[in-house]
This record gives sequence, C-alpha cells and structure tokens, in this order.
Amino acid sequence: MTDPGTQPAVLVGRSGDVLIITINRPEARNAINAAVSIGVGEALEEAQNDPAVRAVVITGAGEKSFCAGADLKAISRRENIYHPDHAEWGFAGYVHHFIDKPTIAAVNGTALGGGTELALASDLVVADELAKFGLPEVKRGLIAAAGGVFRIMDQLPRKVAMELLLTGEPLTASDAWEWGLVNQVVKEGSVLDAALALAARVTVNAPLSVQASKRVAYGVDDGVIVGDEPGWDRTTREMQTLIRSEDAKEGPLAFAEKREPVWQAR
Repeated sequence: MTDPGTQPAVLVGRSGDVLIITINRPEARNAINAAVSIGVGEALEEAQNDPAVRAVVITGAGEKSFCAGADLKAISRRENIYHPDHAEWGFAGYVHHFIDKPTIAAVNGTALGGGTELALASDLVVADELAKFGLPEVKRGLIAAAGGVFRIMDQLPRKVAMELLLTGEPLTASDAWEWGLVNQVVKEGSVLDAALALAARVTVNAPLSVQASKRVAYGVDDGVIVGDEPGWDRTTREMQTLIRSEDAKEGPLAFAEKREPVWQAR
C-alpha cells in the first residue's frame, strides 16, 4: 500500500526464511495511518499462509524512530487508520493479529505510545542502544488503547509497569533490557542484523514445533489469545468514555499548541 504521492508506506522483503516488514514513513517518524495498517496486516497474512516463512521481523525505516504511534494528522482529517476490511487486526494491522510464526521487533529508534505497543505485541524484541520505550498517553488525556495497558502489566514487574502507565515517562533501552521488556540491546545501527541473527536461532528448529509452542504459550484457541480478550473489552469500554471527555480534547490541543495542558477531570 502506498501513501498518496509518496513511497510505499510499508516495504516487505525476504531474508531466507524470514519475512521483513519495514514501516516506511521516516518523514512522519513511521506513524501509523491506513496505508501502514493495510501493508503490515497483509504482510502478516502472507507470512501466516506461506510455509516457506518461518519468522517475521518488523522494523522502521530511518535511524531515529521505530514508530511514533498513530498518525495524528490523519486522525485530525477523520481518516480511518485501521485496515478498512480487517479492523479486528487492530492498530497497525498488528497488535490484535495473531499469527503462528514467531515475530521479532527490531526497534531501531524511539518507540513511544503505539511504537511500544508494537513491541509488546511481538514475541521477541531487539533494541538499538538509543531506543526509548514508553506509554505517554496519560499526558494527552488518553490511554494506551492498542493493548499497551494490559500487556505492559504482563511483561514488566507490577510496580515498574504502573510507574510507566501513571507517569507516562519513558524507559531507555538499557532499562528496558534490565526489566526484561527486550531480549537484546545492540550497538547503534546494527538492530536489523541482530534481529535476523536472533531469528536464525529460532528458524533452525522444527517449524511446526515452534508454532505449536507459540500457540500453547499464549493460550491460543482458533487464532485468538483468549486471555487477552477481557483486556481488549475493558480497553474499548474505557476509551469510549474517555474519548468524549474534555481532557481528551485538551491533551492533543495543548500538545499542538506547545503548552502545558489544563486538566479538568471531565
């Protein structure tokens, strides 16, 4: 899928038995719009349905940003940033889109908000030493609605996760590694090679065994992580209420106007 008048929003390539998905909007810090959700979602389907694909790596173009989250400009134009035919795949066509093949996030730069949620949705994570992770949605009058709120609680110690959620402050790559949020931190510029090396350690194993292990580990029935569904339901209910609040309007407006928000708790 291509953004109007620009390069393809998502690049899909192969390195042996690994499918590489690259979010290709570096000028927008690889923010997610409809073109990205379509490209990523359909690439995952390709990986799921092709026996020759043994693993997937997702990364961002450029050196500064893995993914800056949702494209706020697209949202302000009232554009649908989800896949038009598969909204159930969730943000970026990825966060609610289970596939049997192992997924590895190669986090090449800043991964705040939706970028962290892409990492949380991946099986393994390799981070550039300059990467940052965080869920700053509370600073904008929102919540991390792409699985971030409940997944961060599963993947970090409770007190650490709550500090991230309630302060909205980021973690460095080294802190993320220390707390077990990422598998490896690597030197600047080497994250994709490191992710492919990690993938090779997985794909050398029997593919059906790897896929079955992933399904059992996540508690998957009929392609759905059953234990996550209550979290998705709660997230939807809370967002439906929050999005109508004055504070949800004030947060993005204050950000755009480069000022501190004035919260009213209503």
